[in-house]
Amino acid sequence: MIRGAIFDLDGTLLDSMSLWDTMGERYLRSLGYTPRPGLNEAFRTFTLEEAAAYYRSEYGVALSDGEIIDGVNALAARYYRTESVLKPGVRGFLDRLRARGVKLCVATLTDEEPAKAALAHCGILDDFAAVLTCTQVGASKREPTIYREARRLLGTEKRETFVFEDSYYALATARRDGFRTAAIFDPHEPWQDKLRAVADCYLPGWEQDAAFWALVDDPSEQGKAVKP
Repeated sequence: MIRGAIFDLDGTLLDSMSLWDTMGERYLRSLGYTPRPGLNEAFRTFTLEEAAAYYRSEYGVALSDGEIIDGVNALAARYYRTESVLKPGVRGFLDRLRARGVKLCVATLTDEEPAKAALAHCGILDDFAAVLTCTQVGASKREPTIYREARRLLGTEKRETFVFEDSYYALATARRDGFRTAAIFDPHEPWQDKLRAVADCYLPGWEQDAAFWALVDDPSEQGKAVKP
């Protein structure tokens, strides 16, 4: 049974991880700083507030949280408004969910303005009941806050709500909190074995979705609790 679906944005709905591969360094260079090794990997898991604090503590950036967040968003927004693309098969997968009456929500690390700009550019913004960001809920995806708030907005039970993620650490958070979980492959996630282990269903691509529909239509799965 599926009545609610919570989707990550970058690497899940959008083929956009290459942007965030370099965003940490790109922003620092725009300010005239030289990034140290490992910055981009750390930046991928930060909320924008965490990134702002990191830039100040590690690089001495003398800007406020708001100024740093605005700067990162300005760089990202140009990409999202004009260059963002859906991963293959997303449109059909969403259409199939909506035809079943499933309520949809986005839960993303990306800030609200660029996230909505990307969804609008790709023609799917209106498919979603809400677009939630880690900034809005005040917690990263290392905590289940954003998934809980998304489920509250959808009005569904955890056992009938799937979280779709390409990232192991984020999907593991949802799994621990009792959500049903579906993993979508993205080549930027190095922990594919771990991602499979925390997923009720693993999708090599959105067009390779037969196992997912078999799972949600299996009478033996109805009402089943998620394994811890």
